[in-house]
Amino acid sequence: MKRKNLILSALILCFVSLLAGCGGAEYDAGTAFGNTLLPMIWIIGLFAVMYIFMIMPENKRKKKAQEMRNSIEVGDKITTIGGIIGKVVHVTNDTITFETGEDRVRMEVTKWAISANEGKGANKETTSSEEKLEG
Repeated sequence: MKRKNLILSALILCFVSLLAGCGGAEYDAGTAFGNTLLPMIWIIGLFAVMYIFMIMPENKRKKKAQEMRNSIEVGDKITTIGGIIGKVVHVTNDTITFETGEDRVRMEVTKWAISANEGKGANKETTSSEEKLEG
């Protein structure tokens, strides 16, 4: 929340200074170039700040999530975006099959539906049902 307030304050400050630099009843032909250059610099600076604070972190989060989803292996403990927790029993390019508990209910979801990989391959004991599915 602090970050959003900081960005909002910076945007307001940029627009206020932009309006102060552009307006006015005085007009001098010698400073006409300076008055038109300043607003363009502020606009370019504003887009640079938006890119640094908003777009770059989001791209990093997306890349990290994609790497996490691609590193899922059989035996990992995962959590879906719906909050379902289970142990992975089969992985393909686009889908993951996992068991949700001791009742051995299996669910198949697409990789983008995984929000967390908590196991990181720590529990690698395979059962006969996993061997049948893999083979």
